[in-house]
Amino acid sequence: MSSRAPGSVDFLLILVSLVLTKLGDLLINPKTVLAWLGASAGVPASLIACLVPIRESGSMVPQSAIGSWLRRFPLRRSIWVSGSVAQGLCVVAMALALLILEGQPAGLALVCLLSVFSIARAFCSVTIKDIQGKTVPKGQRGRLSGWASTIAGAATAVITVIFFMGEREPALLLYVTLLMIAAVAWFCAATAFHYVREPPSAVDNARFSAVAAFSNLHLLWTDPLLRRFVLARCLFLGSALAAPFFTLLAFQQSESAWLFGSIMLASSIASLVSANFWGRLSDRSSKAVILSAGTTASATCLLFGGLNVFLPDLISSAWFYPVGFFVLSIAHAGIRLGRSTYLLDIAEGNQRTDYVSVSNTFVGLVLLPAGAVTALTSMLSSGAVIMLLGTLAAAGVWVARGLPDVSEATKETPIMTASRK
Repeated sequence: MSSRAPGSVDFLLILVSLVLTKLGDLLINPKTVLAWLGASAGVPASLIACLVPIRESGSMVPQSAIGSWLRRFPLRRSIWVSGSVAQGLCVVAMALALLILEGQPAGLALVCLLSVFSIARAFCSVTIKDIQGKTVPKGQRGRLSGWASTIAGAATAVITVIFFMGEREPALLLYVTLLMIAAVAWFCAATAFHYVREPPSAVDNARFSAVAAFSNLHLLWTDPLLRRFVLARCLFLGSALAAPFFTLLAFQQSESAWLFGSIMLASSIASLVSANFWGRLSDRSSKAVILSAGTTASATCLLFGGLNVFLPDLISSAWFYPVGFFVLSIAHAGIRLGRSTYLLDIAEGNQRTDYVSVSNTFVGLVLLPAGAVTALTSMLSSGAVIMLLGTLAAAGVWVARGLPDVSEATKETPIMTASRK
């Protein structure tokens, strides 16, 4: 094995790996592709409704335990590689299940496989931030994520146009092909990441236990910086939870395949045009990105939700909602990149691993009841739900204003000093 130090080659390898995994994520999006596939296979609506909470919470809740377990290993690259391979295998199994099974059996298979997929994703989520923090210098991390999202968005846009060029409704086999392409992307990502040269991390040889692992959650009470960051992130869940309601309102106007393709295309183009911009800006001030993107998400939800509730005749066209979906996707991409870069920059070493795992675990726990509440509220009015989520995002902006700037947080500011004692 080569002894070269981490550098530009590792930056490129991580970039390739992130591009491929982000492409896979876009191609099996449970809000669009998996839900549409499930409906095509006759999966009951009750099981389809479980897909998004399982996908999000399943990949977040275990991260505190995973983060504690990872502290025993100086090198963590192989864990990311294994997790990526596992995700690819799960996607292959999903494709086969949807081809062979129908109705409730297909739905149960999809839910079980997505659960395993999410756990594998949790391992990758914790390790990638740790390895990226060790191999990519500060000032380039946001740019790395931005380029990855941009390239993946462009590739997804091309695939979407190719798949939805015809006037007829795409067949089930065509949708399953999307899953197979996604699986290949994860396998290729694992191959590229295998060659990353990872510096060793500090090792904690304490005996692992699940109880001790989740005891890291006490950081939310003892670390004021982390507590404020996590609170803001929970409130910003509104930008993620609002997206399927934009899609739902569009589908209520028209169920054409072209409209479905336009929503996928809107999401892809939003990633393409915004990610690199947000990434570069995050390297300058990730807090500014969080505030700007959060404000945009809140304003979009309040505007579109308010028009739907109070002036529905003004937005009766189905094509109005892909526009809103596009703007919301741009804002959500900024929130994700901003908070990811912020989290990378405020801590080092095992503290970074703790911050990532605790943050994701708590947000995952919050996501399940939040999803249940929005689902119940949507029975009254989808527009009202969008307005509610926009209000929560506005509260997230207010909370995030109290975060120290990254350039200040990496110095010994009073809040940071207090958090390390």
